[in-house]
Amino acid sequence: MSPLSSHPNPLLRSWHFAEGVPGPNLWYRTLRSFFQVTMSAVWKVRVFNRHYEPASGGAAYICNHQSFLDPMLMSLALRRPMNYMARDSLFRTPGFKQLIESLNAFPVRRGTADTGAIKEAMRRIKKGHQIVVFPEGTRTHDGKIGPFLPGVALLSQRAAEWTVPVLIDGAFEAWPRSQKLPRIGNVTVQYAPPIHRSEARSYDTEQFIQRVRRTLIDMQADARRRAGRVELHYE
Repeated sequence: MSPLSSHPNPLLRSWHFAEGVPGPNLWYRTLRSFFQVTMSAVWKVRVFNRHYEPASGGAAYICNHQSFLDPMLMSLALRRPMNYMARDSLFRTPGFKQLIESLNAFPVRRGTADTGAIKEAMRRIKKGHQIVVFPEGTRTHDGKIGPFLPGVALLSQRAAEWTVPVLIDGAFEAWPRSQKLPRIGNVTVQYAPPIHRSEARSYDTEQFIQRVRRTLIDMQADARRRAGRVELHYE
């Protein structure tokens, strides 16, 4: 197997980004540093190919969903700030609502075609921000990557300049949805080459969804081989 890179995009090494590229505020940077230290102290987190983070342009990160840890894990090593779609029930708790909003989260109604959330995501992307989407709509029951909801194609084909597939593996073993508390484990986060808007638009909606999902499944198989985990079989 070829070695994987673990260095950032050279154009994002400093905190002075290109003109028009939104950067993280001090609060966001502080919280991200806190999570980098605390999460690395509990789990062995290995991040690969973070140089695929686009240096400019609105971007949609399409990530599989294994655990409650995923929003922090997928953006842990990125330089540009991330915006998060989070289920609306999380915004009903005073204090926690203000915390996640300060980290660029906005609500989405799970299990419905929430056009308001999609429009908000598109608005932020068009302003040059980065959005993370968990297109399965819920955490996995068995570690596998489930079917994708179609809204992800709207963001990639109509708004985002770049679409970046992101694979998280090992978080399911560390904190499955059937378990109240996490346990120690090894976690892999891996980014795929970004897909430009022109390429995303060359597919119809279903083709694009399957293209991204297939990329994540292939990345997961490779990541599990590298980590010595049991292979997951898909039909």
